[in-house]
Amino acid sequence: MSAEIGLETIAVASGGASITAQLFDRLRNDILNGALQPGQKLKIETLREHYAVGASPVREALSMLTSEGLVQRLDQRGFRVSEISVSAFEELLRTRCWLEDRALRESIASGSAAWEEGVLLAHHRLTKTSRTSGSSDMASPQWEQAHKLFHMSLLSACGSGFLVGFCEQLYDLNIRYRNLAGAVAYPSRNVAAEHLAICDAAIARDADNAVRLLVEHYTDTGEFLKMRLNALSK
Repeated sequence: MSAEIGLETIAVASGGASITAQLFDRLRNDILNGALQPGQKLKIETLREHYAVGASPVREALSMLTSEGLVQRLDQRGFRVSEISVSAFEELLRTRCWLEDRALRESIASGSAAWEEGVLLAHHRLTKTSRTSGSSDMASPQWEQAHKLFHMSLLSACGSGFLVGFCEQLYDLNIRYRNLAGAVAYPSRNVAAEHLAICDAAIARDADNAVRLLVEHYTDTGEFLKMRLNALSK
């Protein structure tokens, strides 16, 4: 029995689906944080050895990642990490604003007291979480988690799991651009104050103001990221 077959047999015996799911998460995180670079070829054998899994879970995880736009399938040539570009980022930003505009309005219109409590709690946790940790200037995993929870909590009462899922997927794609751009600070901005203003407007059920503040929050960050991405491409 080959080593590869042995690994796959173990995977099936212990729950192959869970191994694929775990590998999917690991690959996804490595793409989002830049450990796997844009355009990098993803060879099955290399990934199998690096992540210590069988070839089948690798193929399945890569196929799943293609549906999220993080991996590209090459005709007869395997897979590679999806490329990035300023134009692709601009499309991503526009789409996020369109979708979250609708999701936030629907949440504000139909959100219950429990939704309000969830938004307030998520914002409180965000304010209590340090953006950076250790010697790194990059956002800490704890802050990233709290930040995502806050933004998704705002949309959580929109009444459409599909819409929330799309927004979450685009949020993660945006994190990839932010990490690759090396963006650690935004000059002349008080991001914490922006989060507070969005939270207050949502709780006050002021949909127009909440959406305006959210879109401005995204576009201000977007302009800074585009500047960084343009500088990296030169």
